[in-house]
Amino acid sequence: MSPEFLITSFVIVVSPGTGALYTIATGLYRGFRQSVVAAFGCTLGIVPHLAAAVAGLAAILHTSAVVFQTFKYLGVAYLLYMAWKTLRERGTLTPAEPGEEKRSALRTTGTAVLINVLNPKLSIFFLAFLPQFVPVNAANTLPHMLELSAVFMVMTFVVFVLYGLFAAAVRDHVITRPKVLAWMRRTFAAAFVGIGAQLAFSGNR
Repeated sequence: MSPEFLITSFVIVVSPGTGALYTIATGLYRGFRQSVVAAFGCTLGIVPHLAAAVAGLAAILHTSAVVFQTFKYLGVAYLLYMAWKTLRERGTLTPAEPGEEKRSALRTTGTAVLINVLNPKLSIFFLAFLPQFVPVNAANTLPHMLELSAVFMVMTFVVFVLYGLFAAAVRDHVITRPKVLAWMRRTFAAAFVGIGAQLAFSGNR
């Protein structure tokens, strides 16, 4: 596995995006354990894009403007929903009961998966980026694609867990400051809107 692939993947993973933003927000609002759940959900949300790239569906997404635009605006709508939901967040920052924590983990996982599934750029990334590191003379490219994807997903999970750990570490400083908490909610909501706007005005190539 080439150092170029590892370095490029790391740069892409650590770059701020919806998954990292959601994991950080979860760490602040729900604590480290839930942030790990969010990191896992975001990582799991990569699988459909990997499957699409392997099956060649990403090529259809890349070449069909109608399909791409439809998928893209579903992602934009979901990001706007996340912004609205963040502004309305009034949950306490106290530990949840066991049953409630289990339900919260399922919701967190589902939200995290949707955040990455509704991101057409991720499919394009797998279509355009990974093949560059597959040996051109390989008889079967599937094992190489799966290996590279597995490394990318592990890297995503580890980096996002570190994001969540940092957010959880400063959580206690937020709990006792309602004004700071309100400011953080507005900041996260604005970030979701900003990323949604960036996605909405991005092209399909």
